[in-house]
Amino acid sequence: MPPLQSWFPTQIYQSRLLRQASASQQFNRELLKECHQYRDFDDAGRKWSAKNYPGGYTSYGSLDKLHRISSTFGDLERHLQRHARSFAQALDWDLGAGQLILTDCWINIMPRQTAHSMHLHPNSVISGTYYVATPRGCAGLKFEDPRLSKFMAAPPRTATARRENQLYITYPAAAGSIILFESWLRHEVPANPVAAERISISFNFAWD
Repeated sequence: MPPLQSWFPTQIYQSRLLRQASASQQFNRELLKECHQYRDFDDAGRKWSAKNYPGGYTSYGSLDKLHRISSTFGDLERHLQRHARSFAQALDWDLGAGQLILTDCWINIMPRQTAHSMHLHPNSVISGTYYVATPRGCAGLKFEDPRLSKFMAAPPRTATARRENQLYITYPAAAGSIILFESWLRHEVPANPVAAERISISFNFAWD
C-alpha cells in the first residue's frame, strides 16, 4: 500500500448533453428562443430578479418547473435523466426501489456584472447546470472545498498546489455541456465580465 492515499473525494460530472454537435446547436437555438420568450412575458420573474438577482433575469422565483410546461424543456429533462443516472452510478449510490426525479428547472440570464453568490441546493441530491449561451470570456462555475470550515489553523496552500489540493476550482462555461454535482457542494458564479448574456438552465434532482 502506498504511503499516501486519497479518500472521501468530491466528484463533479461534466459532459456534452448530446453527442452530435449539430443536434446540440439546434437544441440550443430552440432553448435560447424560449429563454428570451419567458423573460419577456414573466413579469413576476423580472420583479423577483430585480430584488434578488440584480442586473439579470432568473425564473427561479416564478417559473421553476419549466420541464412540466414546455416540450423543449421536457426534452431537456429526458436527456438530463441519462446523465444523472450515470453520475449516480459513478457515486456508487444504491437507489433501491427509488428513482432520480427532476424536481426543479429554471432559467438564468446573466448580462455584464451579474453574479450568483456562494450557495448550495437544500432538499436535493443532484444539482446542475446546462449551458445555452456562453460568450467568450464569460464567468465559469466556481466550487468550494466542502472541508473549508474545518481547516482551522491549517497553513495556506502553495501557489502551485495540485488541482486536488486547491480550495476552489472553476469549471469554464461551455454551450452544450452540463455539469452535475451533489447538492451539498457550495458553488457560485462570479460576476460576468463580458457584455454578452451568459444563459444557463439550472436544475435539481431528488431521490424518491
